[in-house]
Amino acid sequence: MWEALITPLTYAFMQRGLVASLIVGIVCAVIGCYVVLRGMAFMGDALAHAILPGIAIAYLLQGNLTIGALVAAVAVALLIGVFSRQGTIREDTAIGILFAAALSLGVALISSIRTYAVDLSHILFGDVLGVSTSDLWLAGVLGILVLAAVALLYKPFLVISFDPVLAATLRWPAELLRNLLLLLLALTIVVSLQTVGVGLVAAMLVTPAATAYLLTRRLPVMMGIAAVIGAFSSLVGLYLSYYANIASGAAVVLTATACFLLAFLFAPRRGVISKRLHHLLQK
Repeated sequence: MWEALITPLTYAFMQRGLVASLIVGIVCAVIGCYVVLRGMAFMGDALAHAILPGIAIAYLLQGNLTIGALVAAVAVALLIGVFSRQGTIREDTAIGILFAAALSLGVALISSIRTYAVDLSHILFGDVLGVSTSDLWLAGVLGILVLAAVALLYKPFLVISFDPVLAATLRWPAELLRNLLLLLLALTIVVSLQTVGVGLVAAMLVTPAATAYLLTRRLPVMMGIAAVIGAFSSLVGLYLSYYANIASGAAVVLTATACFLLAFLFAPRRGVISKRLHHLLQK
């Protein structure tokens, strides 16, 4: 077993993949706690798919795909804030409109690229074993920015998430903070692009955080547990991808889902089986 763990790490691409997986697992899990608590799962999925136009344009211009994805994600996140700011339309309506428009534009652009099925497949489904050194540095910098912002703005984010009235009373810039949270979500999606791909990034935002939610009610503890689950899922998924020769993103998400199912069944206070056993013991 020790040899099975060490052998893959003798390859440079596996070492880069390991670091990238851990970054994605931790960053997605931490920001995902806000996604779960604020009911923003649809937002995460929409932003993930909305980066396709940026990827397609970057590909057509022979530029960096990650930079293209970053520009598109930030633009869509800001537009969602602009459209829903005045209360003319609901936020979920703005998300639905921009999600459909961006996805359609991305599909239209990608369909004009004859070799898109091969060249962009890693964007759609993830390819952690293909992470380059430049990709790793970019993911690391963006990941640090996201975690630093969450740490510095922990209390304001907490208040606007659970008590908007208090935020208004304190005269905090709730709109600015909400848009900043959207930007952090967009950055997180870009960080996750190479590892789990567009199609599965929403799962990494939601699943580890939802698992942690079943285990605790305190946000700091929830973030810590979610980060551990995210890192564990990414690590195990990486090895599954290597040995089973399957898509890295799928392996990571399936591992995270297995952790969620275990918590759903056996969580001390909220697990289905745990609650039934507790009920039987009280009789």
